[in-house]
Amino acid sequence: MKNRTPYLLSVLTFLFGVILMPVKAQNALKVINLKTAKDLHSFFQFTGNDILLIAGHRGGLAKGFPENSIASFEHTLQHTPAFFEIDPRLTKDSVIVLMHDATLDRTTNGKGKLSDYTYAELKKLRLKDAEGTITDYEIPTLSEVIEWARGKTILNLDHKDVPLKMTAALIRKHNAHAFVMLTVHKPEEARFYMDAAKNSMFSAFIKSNKELEEYEKAAIPFTQLIAYIGPLVKPENRELYDALNKKGTMCMISAASSYDKLKNAEERKVAYVSIAKDGASIIESDYPVEVAEAIRDLLKNDSPKRRFFTKQ
Repeated sequence: MKNRTPYLLSVLTFLFGVILMPVKAQNALKVINLKTAKDLHSFFQFTGNDILLIAGHRGGLAKGFPENSIASFEHTLQHTPAFFEIDPRLTKDSVIVLMHDATLDRTTNGKGKLSDYTYAELKKLRLKDAEGTITDYEIPTLSEVIEWARGKTILNLDHKDVPLKMTAALIRKHNAHAFVMLTVHKPEEARFYMDAAKNSMFSAFIKSNKELEEYEKAAIPFTQLIAYIGPLVKPENRELYDALNKKGTMCMISAASSYDKLKNAEERKVAYVSIAKDGASIIESDYPVEVAEAIRDLLKNDSPKRRFFTKQ
C-alpha cells in the first residue's frame, strides 16, 4: 500500500486554510488611514457630501473589552471604522496612561488614586470590562496607543490631569499630528496647542453662539476643529449646525451621557437615527458598533471621503 502521508497532509493543510479564512476576514480592521495633518483637516471638514462619522467613547463598551484599551479599539474596528475619544492621565512617576477616572476601583482590580502609583506598579494590575469582570488586559500608555493607532484610526485626547505642554510634547515626539486631535474646553487651550503646532486639530466644546463667537475672536481656524454641541437632539441645534457648517465645521452629538442610557438596543437605535436626521455630522457613543448598524442606510456612497476608509 502506497504511503498516503503526503496526501493526508495536503488535505489537512487545505482544510485548515479553509477553517481559518472566515476568522481572518472577521478579524480584519476597518480603518481610517491618514498620512498628513492636511488629511486630518480634510477628513473632518464639512462639505455637504460627507460620510456620517462614528466616535467610540473611550473605545466602546462590549463584554470582555475594557474601556480605554487597545483591545476595545480593535474590537470596534472589526465592525466599523471609527475614531476614539480617550482619557490620558499621569502616574506618580509622570508616565501618561489611559484611565477615565482619577481612581482605579471602577475599571481595574486596584484601589485608590491612579496618581499614587508608579507605572511599574500599575503594570501589575488588570483592567475590568463594563460588567466588572477582570480581564487579562493591562493599562496602556498613551505612547503605546499612539503607535498602535498610526494608519488605523484617529485619537481624540480628552483633557484630564496631564499638563497641556506635556501633551503637546508627546504628540510632537511621535510625529502624530496626522491622527491625534485634542479636546479643548475653551479657545485659550486651542491657542496654546496651535502656538506649539499650527496644524493641530481640535474637538471643541461649542454649545452656544456665544462660545462660537469666542473661537472666532481667538482666530482658531474652524477648518481645524469639530464642534461638540451637546448630548441631545433639540430645536436649538439647527442654528448651530447652520453657523458651523457654513464655516466648514462638522458638529458632533455625544450619546454617551444621554441616549446610550436607554434600556435596550432598539430604543438606542431610534435615538441614533434621530441624531443623524437632526443634522449631526458625528455621533459619539459608548456603543459604536450599534451606531454603525443603526445608520447604515443613511451613509453616502458617493462621498470623496471614502478614500480614507480601508481594511487592514
